[in-house]
Amino acid sequence: MKKVLVSDSLSVEGIKVLKETPDIEVDVMTNLTPDELRGVIKEYDGLVIRSATKVTQAIIDSAENLKVIGRAGVGLDNVDILAASKRGIVVMNTPGGNTITTGEHAISMMLSLARKIPQATASMKNGKWEKNKFMGNEIFNKTLGIIGIGRVGTIVADRAQGLKMNVIAYDPFMSPEAAAKIGISLVSLEDLLKHSDFISVHTPMTKETRGIVNAGAFAKMKKGVFIINCARGGIVNEKDLYDALVSGKVAGAALDVFEEEPTKNMELVALENVICTPHLGASTDEAQINVAIAVAEQIADYLTKGEIRNAVNFPSVSAELLTVIQPYLDLAEKLGKFQAQVVSGGIKEMIVEYSGKILDYNVAPLTISLLKGLLTPVLKDSINYINAPVVAKERGIKVVESKSSEIGDYTSMIALTLKTSKGNFYAAGALFGRRDPRIVQIDKFTLEVVPEGYMLVLSNYDRPGVIGNIGSTLGEHHVNIARLHLSRDQVDNQALVVLSTDSIVPEVVLDKQRKLPHVISAIQLEM
Repeated sequence: MKKVLVSDSLSVEGIKVLKETPDIEVDVMTNLTPDELRGVIKEYDGLVIRSATKVTQAIIDSAENLKVIGRAGVGLDNVDILAASKRGIVVMNTPGGNTITTGEHAISMMLSLARKIPQATASMKNGKWEKNKFMGNEIFNKTLGIIGIGRVGTIVADRAQGLKMNVIAYDPFMSPEAAAKIGISLVSLEDLLKHSDFISVHTPMTKETRGIVNAGAFAKMKKGVFIINCARGGIVNEKDLYDALVSGKVAGAALDVFEEEPTKNMELVALENVICTPHLGASTDEAQINVAIAVAEQIADYLTKGEIRNAVNFPSVSAELLTVIQPYLDLAEKLGKFQAQVVSGGIKEMIVEYSGKILDYNVAPLTISLLKGLLTPVLKDSINYINAPVVAKERGIKVVESKSSEIGDYTSMIALTLKTSKGNFYAAGALFGRRDPRIVQIDKFTLEVVPEGYMLVLSNYDRPGVIGNIGSTLGEHHVNIARLHLSRDQVDNQALVVLSTDSIVPEVVLDKQRKLPHVISAIQLEM
């Protein structure tokens, strides 16, 4: 008998699925303190959560029998996925279960913002009839700029087109051809800011998107623009938004998410031209039932049949095969993640070549792992081994596989070429000692890079003193170098330096690196 603990509020439909599954016993215990959860978790094989339960390393360390964690929803910020992976615990989420609900909420917020419905409602509840005070704006024939065309962004675009809006979008990971199929135009971020009457944010929170809508962005917008954020708090800089609202540059903002939740930014919330909801994007009966049933079925199928669906840390393969190819899966994902952070331009095509003994096995899971790594830096928790191929197809990324039985310098090798709007980018990886992943070639440079932790990739002209300047600049700012890999191309007199650092390199230090003599570029990666 497998035991499942539900530690957050879950729709009764999901509980019913678990209770009706043979060989599964389910307990519902909500509002447990961390210490209480640590005390009971060792009894359970499965854990079902939403956003309230924090599955920390301490919890996982106490989970002696835990085999699977299921999140009723998408975000997994409350789960230590690395700790779970090291313990062999499958972590699942339910992507798509609340996509429509979140998209509809963004549209509702936009309409309410344009017609000042919340403000008018509050006025009437106070016994007033202020008809002239709440003059609104039509959305017909207005331009909606969407930052991030993923699942939710696509829903918003579709609904906005039905309202006869002109829809443009910024998404560096979608091809113009894929955007054209859903009837929208891809533009640069600067053009989106310049031409939009309404701007709706639908990107995950990443280091690239944090604060992307800031004072500089507001300066480029039309006077009287409206801002909607139902994605993640922090993508819109709240202080800069407040200033833009007070100055009149931004006519109004609709916010479902905040930098800190529950928010303490009452100064922003109190503005008359701000409408807000307490993170209700996924809060509909239908969405909660959908994700509850989905996560219950996934947990039940895994515990009773060994079937893996919507896992963020394991592919959908049999347990027997997984043991054999796991090192190659890790290598493929790291290779994709590395390339995603060093290339420039929208990705149009991914060409992967397998060679050597790995061809004794089905390489399809490796291609999926490459795609997962490639998309993870942008899409974060929403991408997994199941939906990576679908998301890549939606974004117009063509995937080409090739195989070579020739064994070169390495027993097995995975080579990845990315074709983007800015050119072609190549990298190859291999295993050292059968289990340790290494990136062995980056474009024309041969080297042996350990792809983990914080990394810096620097391109420079091959001149004396460059390495010393790089190291000195990092040392002056107390950034310790863990590893250094160097490769030179004597034909072009260029070199490539790949550094691993003990901590993230502040942006100001990166700027100094880029300004050093003979340095061409400097890119920070998180692996």
